[in-house]
Amino acid sequence: MFEVFGGILGGALGGIFRLVPEVLKFFDKKNERSHEMLMFARQCELEQIRGQMKLAEIGAQREAAVDVGVMDAFNSAIEQQATMVKAAGGWSASLSASVRPVVTYWILLIWSLAHFWYAWTGYRTGLDPTEVFKLFMSPDFSALLAGTINYWFLDRTLKQRGL
Repeated sequence: MFEVFGGILGGALGGIFRLVPEVLKFFDKKNERSHEMLMFARQCELEQIRGQMKLAEIGAQREAAVDVGVMDAFNSAIEQQATMVKAAGGWSASLSASVRPVVTYWILLIWSLAHFWYAWTGYRTGLDPTEVFKLFMSPDFSALLAGTINYWFLDRTLKQRGL
């Protein structure tokens, strides 16, 4: 009886030991598949980030090209005006050369007088000096002043650098 029982027990143990590696392979494959899925998801994220970086690079290159085009147009306009003034000669060249400064002074004078008037009126009515200054330095006046200064001084700086 022990021989029969031993044979059955040996067969059962042999079957179990033969199935154990298969069960381990099953769990190993399951872990491998989840690892592959995780790696695939990370790779997709990486490719998405690379695509965004490439688009940002293309956008930066396009902006740089636009900036170069603007600077080229700016330089061309200045050179064209200088050529025109030289070609005119005499009093017409002097008159032509004085137009921009005179217009600039005129616009700044009108804006400044208007702002001083509004500031003085506000001050006389009892506004706080801080509020008067805020009225005086409106965003529009600041933009006009900054644009004028940039035009007259940045133009010379760019010419000195050959831009």
